[in-house]
Amino acid sequence: MPNEIVSVPCLSDNFAYLVPGPGGTAALIDAPEAGPILAALAERGWSLTEIWLTHHHDDHVQALPEIRAAHAAVVAGNGADSGRLPPLDLPLTAGSGTTLMGHSASVIDVPGHTVGHVAFHVPALSAAFTADSLMALGCGRLFEGTPEQMWASLSRLMELPDETVIYQGHDYLDTNLRFARDVGVDTPELEERAARIADWRARGVPMEAETLGVEKATNPFLRAGLDETKAGLSMEGEDDAACFAELRRRRDGY
Repeated sequence: MPNEIVSVPCLSDNFAYLVPGPGGTAALIDAPEAGPILAALAERGWSLTEIWLTHHHDDHVQALPEIRAAHAAVVAGNGADSGRLPPLDLPLTAGSGTTLMGHSASVIDVPGHTVGHVAFHVPALSAAFTADSLMALGCGRLFEGTPEQMWASLSRLMELPDETVIYQGHDYLDTNLRFARDVGVDTPELEERAARIADWRARGVPMEAETLGVEKATNPFLRAGLDETKAGLSMEGEDDAACFAELRRRRDGY
């Protein structure tokens, strides 16, 4: 079985992901829009048997009824947030282990964007599905959590191996790239990433997932603990979470 993870662009800037399994089965990560997801499944002849939800926001769950009408899949999500998620067949516990398409996986607690947000790490696939916690060149807005919670969540994700590919929730690359430059990220990796972004835009193709190592080198929010980031914000001597909070405040008003 090829370890092909399929990115499915949905709505205006969302992504869902399909993880293939044995015998033409597949798992879906989040359910923003039924049409593109069902079309991607049909194109490959895959039958959906698992649906994994990262958090309760409509643009990650709203297509679930239509998708389940076509595929009788088991729905998994954070049991602690079950009151806000669609009905779960498999309530998960953050910090625990599980299996996703037969692969060992961990459920990572990543509050901040919402207090019930979880991410899924699948070591055998070198993949982490982070949705609106760690995002490409950014992180999610703090709709419910605190800066301290989100910084702890990002720090937890930064402990994963650098080769882990980050499958996240939205394409905000153009704005996030400008912001990264404005707050002083000046690394060769950022310029290489900017060239890739320009190439994707020129060809009119969806963004590709990047590794955690690339995020560490280019994502300003993951660099909040660095002395150079604090110096650029005139926050020398401040703690990491305070620096993260200032970055998030500036990005909110960007």
